[in-house]
Amino acid sequence: MMSLTKVSLSEIVRQQYVYKLKAFIQVFMSLVFVQIIAILFSQGGSGMMGSGGGLIDLEVHYYSADVVVAFTMLWGFITAILITTKAYRNDDFIFVTNRISSNLSNMLFLLTASVIGGITSMMSTYLVKIIIALFKGDHFINSSAASAPSVGLFFGICATILYIFLFCSLGYLVGTVVQLSRVFAFALPVVFVGGLFFDGMRGQAGIIESLFTFFFMENSFVLFIFKILFTVCLSFSAAFILSNRMEVKP
Repeated sequence: MMSLTKVSLSEIVRQQYVYKLKAFIQVFMSLVFVQIIAILFSQGGSGMMGSGGGLIDLEVHYYSADVVVAFTMLWGFITAILITTKAYRNDDFIFVTNRISSNLSNMLFLLTASVIGGITSMMSTYLVKIIIALFKGDHFINSSAASAPSVGLFFGICATILYIFLFCSLGYLVGTVVQLSRVFAFALPVVFVGGLFFDGMRGQAGIIESLFTFFFMENSFVLFIFKILFTVCLSFSAAFILSNRMEVKP
């Protein structure tokens, strides 16, 4: 007897998304661990300048969430790769599902992870400065610099979320490609490291440096959003198309 119950795609995606938020809780536990490690690395400061003359030596250290943000972007990239593995993909088959709903729920999960990672990494700058104030008594923290304006903090959080989501989309694409052929697990790192080495040998801006400038040195926030969203859509679209070539679980 056939069931007359018809479940919409949006409902399937919602169920899978809610399930993954609960089932993949270890992902957020790893985020906490990664950010704690990054905060410890941040104790050395993200930059410094100094001068001296006579009996006075002056050193100025800058403390920020840059290291935490970088670690969180790497976390997002690795997390996206992990959820494309077979062990994670098989969890979707407890639902009536297809590749579209599975990919969409994964994308929503990664977006949620990016929002959480972006907010916590940007807020960690206050924790870094509190630790400095408590355990390094010879340091003086400028109160005006320690409290960023709310508008600047808001744009900083938005930009960080977009950066993490960008790395998630790239990781999802890489993970999908690797699932199609294990050869890419070795080929992609070789190509990346080789590109860095080749750019260094040439002594001029190469593809890697150009991509860094393209995404990280944009002055217009509107154009920055367009670049990120366009790349994210392109990466996820390519991953969705490639995932359709994977075998279907009987």
